[in-house]
Amino acid sequence: MTESPRAALTYEDGALRRHGRPFRMLSGAVHYFRVHPDQWEDRLRRLAAMGANTVDTYIPWNFHERVEGESDFDGWRDAERFIRLAGEIGLDVFVRPSPYICAEWSNGGIPFWLSGRTRSLRTSDPAFLAAVDAWYDELIPRLAALQAAHGGPITALQIENEYGSFGSDHDYLVHLRDGLRARGIVELLTTADGTTADMVRNGSVEGAMGSFTFGTGVAEAQRLHVPDQALLCAELWGGWFDHWGEHHHVRSAASMIGTVEELLAAGGSVSLYMAHGGTNFGLWAGANHDGVLQPTVTSYDSDAPIGEDGSLNDKFHALRAAFAPFHDGDLPPVPDAPRRQAAASASLVPVASLFDVARAEPAGATAPMPLTFEELVAEDGLVAYESEITYAPAAALTVDVLHDRAVVYLDGVRLGVLERDGVRSLNLPATGGSGLLTLIVESQGRVNYGPHTGEGKGIMAGVRIGRRFAHGWTHRVLPQDAPADPAAAAPAPAGAGPADGLARAVFDVADPADAWLAFPGGANGMVWLNGFLLGRYRAVGPQVTLYAPAPLWRNGRNEIRVLETDVLGSVVEIREEPDFGPVEEFIGA
Repeated sequence: MTESPRAALTYEDGALRRHGRPFRMLSGAVHYFRVHPDQWEDRLRRLAAMGANTVDTYIPWNFHERVEGESDFDGWRDAERFIRLAGEIGLDVFVRPSPYICAEWSNGGIPFWLSGRTRSLRTSDPAFLAAVDAWYDELIPRLAALQAAHGGPITALQIENEYGSFGSDHDYLVHLRDGLRARGIVELLTTADGTTADMVRNGSVEGAMGSFTFGTGVAEAQRLHVPDQALLCAELWGGWFDHWGEHHHVRSAASMIGTVEELLAAGGSVSLYMAHGGTNFGLWAGANHDGVLQPTVTSYDSDAPIGEDGSLNDKFHALRAAFAPFHDGDLPPVPDAPRRQAAASASLVPVASLFDVARAEPAGATAPMPLTFEELVAEDGLVAYESEITYAPAAALTVDVLHDRAVVYLDGVRLGVLERDGVRSLNLPATGGSGLLTLIVESQGRVNYGPHTGEGKGIMAGVRIGRRFAHGWTHRVLPQDAPADPAAAAPAPAGAGPADGLARAVFDVADPADAWLAFPGGANGMVWLNGFLLGRYRAVGPQVTLYAPAPLWRNGRNEIRVLETDVLGSVVEIREEPDFGPVEEFIGA
């Protein structure tokens, strides 16, 4: 008779046990999707040297299934390789595979094609659950095979993420729990919620151990946790993320380690969020909404113990000292500092205007009213909306619901910028007339937390000329690939003043290493290095430099392309140190 597999990690009398022995989870979050895969091993080894015995990671659904029904687990998306690598280094793995992850990640990890067709996210709505089940049929068997019960490193899985601060659909949590078990998960199941009774009540489900998320809140967690269950902070916020237009958030090492030591002294286990933050490469950075849209910056450094490029700081050494007594032997040696390229600069040469780049894309769907990004199957980035209009003298152009920003042209002449939470009207030429109206609309980050999660992008209602709607729209979706040189375009003539558009710079590199890129004079752009989309820069800060990891550089010629919506700078700089902008101390509640 075959014995059923048994979970490696259990709890009893308020304490965790691993294979029956008392155990403390000393974990740190490292997200494979925010780290170049050639650097996964380096970051995991740094985590082990910090004294962690576990790594935790989300699995972002939208990163793996960008097109419905087409799941991708290769290359950068090979989560199984990341998990196996962690096990080879000697780390357990705490996986958080729920349909929603928050994580300051676009749409909270929910695919845009799903949120575009159902408003009932994170509920037992049949349309939502059918998509979840199809995704879990692809994902969960991959994880099940890597459980500790089968010789792998996975010892725990989280059912949902901070659900108690979002909703109250208990049937949804039950469905997720039962779906994991039915697909072969035998290891410890958990939930995670903030430190209020209401959050815990609505985020808990039978058969799963509750855990907490906080910056400071050990006493409240002790009061709220179920006595028989182990005390676990699944996210202890040792730092924080940044929004564009704010300061760079930091938390002192003394403040962070004080909370960690308080939790350990209470007999608890910890997962530091983040141990290594990494980078929101591409357009994967999310946004929050608190009265206005708050887009998240490209960097996810998070003032973590292991910096965006793998550098180590005082937090790393404080945690190493605090975790060392929980290990039987010596910790791995502290790794060397990462290598960086020397300072350099290269001219940023204009190629074509933003208008010409957009017009070079083929005309797509046509409709009487503007279509949303979701209706156009446009994941993120830029969409050009075009309509032939007539307008009376002194008429105004108004976009009723804009998500999120639009550059407006009439017959190729730039008229201005409209913004979701700013000016949404501008005056057309006072003489009246007719012409081709073009609005190049930018999605600045899909909301990842709260009731606005899943909202659409683009022009969500209508465009009005005076009181009446403009009808008859053609759409051009700009891909996220590096823009090619438009065949019939020409850059703005010398002396024409500030210009938007496409520009390129070239660096010759003899010894590829990590680099920090800056774009002085630029206002709002996207950056590609050798065809890879690094992310966005914005003059409003706080982030000044973009991280360009060593594996993206080549021996010899390296090309950087910038697509700027407002004002191009004249140079690209390699700097020897990161610049995240002016700082302020911030501790998550």
